[in-house]
Amino acid sequence: MPQNHNGLQNGVTHALNALNRHPRRVMATLGALLLGTGVTAFGIAPLAPDAADLPVRQIVESVEPGWTYAETPEAGSLATQAAGTAGAASLLTSLPTSAGQRSPTDGIGFVLFRSDTTRRDDTVQSLLQRLGVNDPEAVAHLRADAKARQLLLGRVGKLVSVETDDQNRLLRLQARWVKDENADHFQRLVVDRQADQNPRFASRIEQGELTQSIRLASGTIRTSLFAATDEARLPDSVANQIAEVFSADIDFRRDLRVGDRFSVVYETREADGEVLSFGRMLSGEFVNKGRPHQVVWFEEPGSKGSYYTFEGESLRRAFLAAPLAFSRVSSGYGMRFHPVHGDRRAHLGVDYAAPTGTPVRTVADGVVQFAGSQRGYGNVVFVQHRNQVVTVYAHLSSIKVRRGQRIEQGELVGAVGCTGTCTGPHLHFEFREAGVHRDPLTIARRNEGTPVSAAARPAFNQHAAAMKHKLASAATVVQASAD
Repeated sequence: MPQNHNGLQNGVTHALNALNRHPRRVMATLGALLLGTGVTAFGIAPLAPDAADLPVRQIVESVEPGWTYAETPEAGSLATQAAGTAGAASLLTSLPTSAGQRSPTDGIGFVLFRSDTTRRDDTVQSLLQRLGVNDPEAVAHLRADAKARQLLLGRVGKLVSVETDDQNRLLRLQARWVKDENADHFQRLVVDRQADQNPRFASRIEQGELTQSIRLASGTIRTSLFAATDEARLPDSVANQIAEVFSADIDFRRDLRVGDRFSVVYETREADGEVLSFGRMLSGEFVNKGRPHQVVWFEEPGSKGSYYTFEGESLRRAFLAAPLAFSRVSSGYGMRFHPVHGDRRAHLGVDYAAPTGTPVRTVADGVVQFAGSQRGYGNVVFVQHRNQVVTVYAHLSSIKVRRGQRIEQGELVGAVGCTGTCTGPHLHFEFREAGVHRDPLTIARRNEGTPVSAAARPAFNQHAAAMKHKLASAATVVQASAD
């Protein structure tokens, strides 16, 4: 026992001496020791009673939401699934009190937003059903109201958006369209539900200003031009312009190769931030068999716009390459086996296979020499041009011009049909020079355009440089594949 006491006393004396000599080191060691011991104790010793033994108290408090759920892809997806219909949708809760909308006191509901375009065979019932609207009162109003009836009048493709409540009743309908392709304004039909009023809906027609923007695209040919433009998500109107503009230099039936590529800069026209229509191809490049062909649109002051090379040579020809924007040649010029008469005879024109109703245009400025029905031609139009040239457009389903009418290049003369002697809908096209038939497929290739004038050259050079830069950017867009 005395030995233990002496040992303890010696240990304390040793510790005090160490503390005097190295106070910081000793305190650090002591702190680490205590911390480690504390953590160990904390890990094994409960600091509070078991939660299962604590008393449970329920608190109920009513809350009026004063916020709106932000529009998100997830919300739109859930709302769309709830509606069971395709289309854009977004979910909102606690809508502010106004005509046609739910009050916060009505509870938390939601509003679905959906969009679509009108179709040729649409009725009010079919359109609203496609948009997920189940509202007999709305159907009745759209059928009876003079302003609302414009929804399905005129050209198809009107952009329509609706808002419905959680009962699929119509809260608001908006439709946008342009009256003609050259308009700089658009029409907006607005139909609103009125709360506790008669009539239940109110309609109005508004006018808004179109805004233009520029888009870029590129693609690679795998099977056909239109397969590649579809894969590049180009609208049909722009795809047709590509085919038309480059057809003077490229035969898209015979010259196209796998690996050919294109880049385009084109304009869109937007209404309320949504694309309403597509405009002109502003610049384009088509690389065919390794050879690039480039064009840019330019308007000289006081004259019509035209496509030019980047060197300033006009691509505007005296004659278009074909009377259809783009089609398949089903029978060429020369000797052939006649499908109706069953013998070999000269075919003095070119046949373009196309669906009935496809627009047919004149290939050059001229005067209508004849418009009517004529033996095997069926419905036919003859157009007299300069230098004793006459073009013939036969088997038409309808005629859009009259004898003696002066028409410009590209103007509509009729529509593809199967009148007269024919086996299916197509256009028979002839080119006569001083009464002698010529191969129409050689027309555009032998006509040279005129260059930009000296006065307009500085403006053209500046415009071409800007468009060339945009075209180079378009080529960097991920290449499309059309397998």
